[in-house]
Amino acid sequence: MSTFIRHSSRRSFDLLSGFSFYLPGIGGTLMMLLMVVIGACLGQFVSLLLAMVSDFQTATSYGMLVSYPVMFLPPMWYASFQSRKNQFFDTGYALDSNHFGNLKGWGAALMAAVVTIASSIICDPVVSALPPMPEFWKAAFEAMLEGPLWVTVISTVIFAPVFEEWLCRGIIFRGLLRNVHPAWAMVISALAFALIHMNPWQAVPAFVLGMLFAYVYYRTGSLKLTMLMHAVNNAFSVLTSQIPAVRELGVEGSISAFMEKWEYIGLMAACLFIIVVFIDIMRKNIPLQSERGNCDEVGSQE
Repeated sequence: MSTFIRHSSRRSFDLLSGFSFYLPGIGGTLMMLLMVVIGACLGQFVSLLLAMVSDFQTATSYGMLVSYPVMFLPPMWYASFQSRKNQFFDTGYALDSNHFGNLKGWGAALMAAVVTIASSIICDPVVSALPPMPEFWKAAFEAMLEGPLWVTVISTVIFAPVFEEWLCRGIIFRGLLRNVHPAWAMVISALAFALIHMNPWQAVPAFVLGMLFAYVYYRTGSLKLTMLMHAVNNAFSVLTSQIPAVRELGVEGSISAFMEKWEYIGLMAACLFIIVVFIDIMRKNIPLQSERGNCDEVGSQE
């Protein structure tokens, strides 16, 4: 089976190529998560400075626009540094490739959007079974939802998909594929995705979606496709949170409140069916370059 190798030099505007030669294993994954923790501390410091120069309400409403990107500066610096060290000696792997097989890009995107919503819905009974959310977490979620809608959209529908997919699929999962079995790479990267959400009420659906995103990335090598899926999931959450009946239920509300039990079970079964069919379609229509997935090789910069 043929292998695609990119030999062209990195262009200054091709931001993703600056990380192609960093392929973290388990230890590197832990280091990346440590960098995120350091970045989160920096982000909180920036939010504190914003509150000092303005007021608490402004910092609460707009601080995420600054603190969220700041959180990813340390891991991006570290990954770029490691990639530059390796680029003259090692083979790299592109963060974004375009292996859509018979589905084509638009077909894969459409199906991926549908299965993302189905996967989000199927997490509802598990999240509903978790212990009640502590008041400080509930207040944090409600503060985010009650802030300016455009800030919420930028933070959750643009920033989160770009930065989190770069980290969890583009760096961690892509690197793990070269160091451990693909199935373990999916599980570990999904766990990392769950951990960075820092609470079980988001971590559970994050793990489920992380497994789905990892499988899609494994098959297509397309980071932009998983970014789209992530954006669709977050946009779906933001849009539904604007529905008055949903807002009345609060952040711990379940969609089971809006339907009969048999309807709820039927919805869960339909979502599971969509997921199974999607995975089967991907498997049959997108061939793998190797058992390590479909990320294109990038030749060393010798």
